[in-house]
Amino acid sequence: MELKINNQLVQFDSDTLSIQSMLDIYHPNKQKGIAIAVNQCVISKHSWETHILSATDDILIITATQGG
Repeated sequence: MELKINNQLVQFDSDTLSIQSMLDIYHPNKQKGIAIAVNQCVISKHSWETHILSATDDILIITATQGG
């Protein structure tokens, strides 16, 4: 499966991925302090395990930063 993540195409070996399984592969060490939007709709963290992604989804991973 090929997914568009933060405006870049990323290839995955699996044909079925939840948001959580995508993060486990793509972003394994930084899963705290992030938000996920799929097709411009924020997905709550408690739905990451059950929200299944499709190849047409546009995924945005937003990382919280500190500063001013």
